Amino acid sequence: MSGLSDFCFDTETNSLDPLNTQLVSIAFSWEKGSGTMLWLPPEKDRAIKLLAHLRPVLENEKIRKTGQNLKFDIQVLAGYGISVRGPLFDTMLAHYLLEPDMRHNMDLLSSQYLGYEPVHIEELIGERGPRQKTMREVEKERVREYAVEDTDVTWQLMKLFEPMLIKHDLHTLAAGIEMPLIRVLAAMERDGVLLDESVLKKYAVTLREGIIRLEQEIYTFAGHEFNISSPKQLGDILFVRLRLDDNARLTKTKQYRTDEEVLQRLSGRHPIVEKVLEYRGLKKLLSTYVEALPQLVNPVTGRIHTTYNQAVASTGRLSSTNPNLQNIPVRDSEGREIRKAFIPEQGKIFLSADYSQIELRLMAHLSGDSAMISDFLSGQDIHAATASKIFGVPVADVTREMRARAKTANFGIIYGISAFGLSERLTIGRKEAKELIDGYFSSYPGVKAYMDESIRRARELGYVTTMFGRRRYLPDIHSRNQVVRGNAERNAINAPLQGSAADIIKIAMVSIASRLEREMPGAKMILQVHDELIFEVDEGRVKKLEALVREEMKGAAELSVPLEVDTGTGYNWLEAH
Repeated sequence: MSGLSDFCFDTETNSLDPLNTQLVSIAFSWEKGSGTMLWLPPEKDRAIKLLAHLRPVLENEKIRKTGQNLKFDIQVLAGYGISVRGPLFDTMLAHYLLEPDMRHNMDLLSSQYLGYEPVHIEELIGERGPRQKTMREVEKERVREYAVEDTDVTWQLMKLFEPMLIKHDLHTLAAGIEMPLIRVLAAMERDGVLLDESVLKKYAVTLREGIIRLEQEIYTFAGHEFNISSPKQLGDILFVRLRLDDNARLTKTKQYRTDEEVLQRLSGRHPIVEKVLEYRGLKKLLSTYVEALPQLVNPVTGRIHTTYNQAVASTGRLSSTNPNLQNIPVRDSEGREIRKAFIPEQGKIFLSADYSQIELRLMAHLSGDSAMISDFLSGQDIHAATASKIFGVPVADVTREMRARAKTANFGIIYGISAFGLSERLTIGRKEAKELIDGYFSSYPGVKAYMDESIRRARELGYVTTMFGRRRYLPDIHSRNQVVRGNAERNAINAPLQGSAADIIKIAMVSIASRLEREMPGAKMILQVHDELIFEVDEGRVKKLEALVREEMKGAAELSVPLEVDTGTGYNWLEAH
C-alpha cells in the first residue's frame, strides 16, 4: 500500500455508535475485484498495536481515502488514536450531489449502478431485535468476504461517480466543500456539548404547570373534560359542539382534520383554538426536548453528541438527529428556554456567530436588483427600507407595523408566497395582500425578473443550481396539477437561495476548522444550526476567536452586498445567541 495515491477502506464494528464501539476489522481495496482485511482483537491495547502498522498510510496527507459514509469510519478510528488525513472521497456524498432526492445506501447504489447485489449485513448478524448478533460473533471468514466486498463495491462506485461529478460541474462542490466537511463534522460530533440537566428539570415543572392550566382553560371553553390529544375528540368539540367550520375537512377514516395547518386557519374564530395550539406546543417541548435531552447524554463523556446528516436535505442544508437541533423552537420564549441548558465547560465561554439575513442578501446578489443592493449597501435596516418603498413614506416615518409587514413580505416573497398565503400570514384581506406584493415588485423589479427567470430555467433544464453548482431537480415543474406545479415553481425560486446559504456556511465551517487547528487548537466549533455556528473557547481567547470567525464567515463568498455576521458570547447558548 505504500506506493498508492488512493485506496478505499471500510471499518466493521460491533455497534453503530461510533463513540462507544469496538473495531472488529478494517478492509481495504484499491483495484476492482480485489481487497484485503485486517482482523482486530477485542482487547483495545492489542488492536491499537496492530493498527500502528497502518498509521503511516491512514495519516498520510498525500493519499486520498475513499469510503461510504466516511464520517463514521473516521470517528471509529479516532477512538483508536488514528487521525485519518488526506483528501476524502465519499460515495454516499457523491451520489447525494448527483441525485439529491434519492436514497444513498451502498447496497442500493451497487444494485443500481453496478448491477450487482452485495451480501446484506442481515445475512451475517440477523434482523434487528434481541437475537441480533454483533460482527464480533460472526465467523472471521464470513466477515472477510463481506467487508472486502464492501470496499471493492465502494471503490468501483467511486470510479463511476467521479467522472459523473466532473461531467455535471459538481466536482468543485464535492472536492472543495462536501468532502472536506466530513472531517469537520466528525470532530464536532465527537466533541459534543455539555447539558445542564438541572435547568431542564426546573423548566419541566414550569411546563407541566402550564399544561395543567391550559387543560382547565380548554375544558372550560369546551364545556366538559375530554382527551385534548385525541384528534377525534378534539374534532368533535371544534366542529360539532362549537361549529367553528361548517366545511371542515375529514380524514380518510372520516374524522375531522385537526392538524396544525387547520388550527392555524381557525385561530381567530374561537379562543379555544389558540389554547389548543399552545397546549400542543408545550407538550411537544416537554416530550421532545425537556424530558428527552437528558436521556441523550453520553454516560462516558457526559456530553450530548448530535449526529449531523450531510446527505438528507435536498436543499444542501445539514440536518441533525439525537437531538434534532434544527427543530429547537427559537421564535417563542418557551423554546428559547431550552437553549439555556446547553453550557460550556468550566472556565470556557460560548461564542455564537450567525449570518444576518443571508437569504435576502443572496436574493439581492442573484437578482442583481439595484434598489435592493443599494438598500443593503446603505447600511440601513432592510425591512424599514422595504417598508419605505412599499408604503411610499420616508424611512423615518415607517411604523413598527409597516416594518413588520415589510419583513413578512421580504421573507415570504422570496419563498414565492401567493397573495392568499400573505393574507393568511398577515391576517389581512387578499386584495390588500396583492397590493403589498405588487408594491414590492414595483420597488424591486429585479427580484420579479429573477423569479420569472428561475422558473423559466427550471422548465428548460429540469433543475436549478446554487452559486456553487449544487443542483435541485424539479420533476414537477411541468405538472398539470396546479398545486404540485406551484410547489415546484416556489422551489425553483428558493432552492438557489437556500442552497447557496447552505454552501456558504459549509465553506465557512471548513475554513474556520482549518484555521482553528493551526492557530487556536484549544477552541472548538461544537454546534451548527441553520445559519448559526457555536464555539467553545477559553474566556481569555474569545476576542481572538471572534475576529477569526468573523473574517472567515464574511469571506466565505464574494457577493455584491456584504455578508454580515452577528456575534454574541455567554455562559449558555441562549445568552450567547
